[in-house]
Amino acid sequence: MANRALTLFTINMSHYSEKIRWLLDYEEIPYQEIALTPALHTLPMWFKGRRALTTVPLLQSGKTCIQDSPRIVSWLAGHHSPLDSMPSEKQQEILAVQQRFDAIGKPIARYLYLPGFAHDALIRTIWTQFAKPWERRFITLAYPLIKPAFRIKLRIYPRAVTQAEQLIDAEIRWLEQRLQQLEKERKCRYLVGDAFSFADIAAASILAPLACPPEHPIYGEAEFRAKMAGPAQQWADSAALQWVRDIYAEHRGKVWAKLPAKAA
Repeated sequence: MANRALTLFTINMSHYSEKIRWLLDYEEIPYQEIALTPALHTLPMWFKGRRALTTVPLLQSGKTCIQDSPRIVSWLAGHHSPLDSMPSEKQQEILAVQQRFDAIGKPIARYLYLPGFAHDALIRTIWTQFAKPWERRFITLAYPLIKPAFRIKLRIYPRAVTQAEQLIDAEIRWLEQRLQQLEKERKCRYLVGDAFSFADIAAASILAPLACPPEHPIYGEAEFRAKMAGPAQQWADSAALQWVRDIYAEHRGKVWAKLPAKAA
């Protein structure tokens, strides 16, 4: 089972996709990444996932499809163990960190898309980065309809965004306190134990769209920082987001050293 070829279906801007991509890269588990175009990804993921959901990432092994990043992590831990980034004696604590940061994944997207949707050309460019020509034309023509539908689905409204900001701020403060505690106790900046683990991958990948590490070819772009992550400047100099950038610099490397394939 562990030797079966894996296919990872992603959306380029998805920080949940980045979390699984990073885990596979770090563990040196071979896989092929298929980049999907937003909006056009819904039916393929609905059929493959068989869970009445259209979410990414989705990992396929033979005829087995595992949808949603926490379920993928659990599957990988069971079928590709031992994972260096998830030692068994620390697994519960590591997964608790994942759960904590997964809870602010959608609030972060909501928070970034509110200003981002004022820049339609940027959104279309990001969405069609790996699109086929016909997909790019479809997104261009259908964007006036896709945009309001996406806004409703993700609840991109000022009140919901204010609530999202509060949730994000609380987790950033938690991370800062955690880092202060670790420094005081053992001068180690890894969230669980004394070595880099999946806990660090989970936290750093989910916060990456706010921290804008240069290793990520979307989050690290100047236009993204200015037009989508601009409001996150309130946390830009925080110890938490600096930690994210440091973790990327030391443990990630360039995202998409090998570009993903386009969907068939």
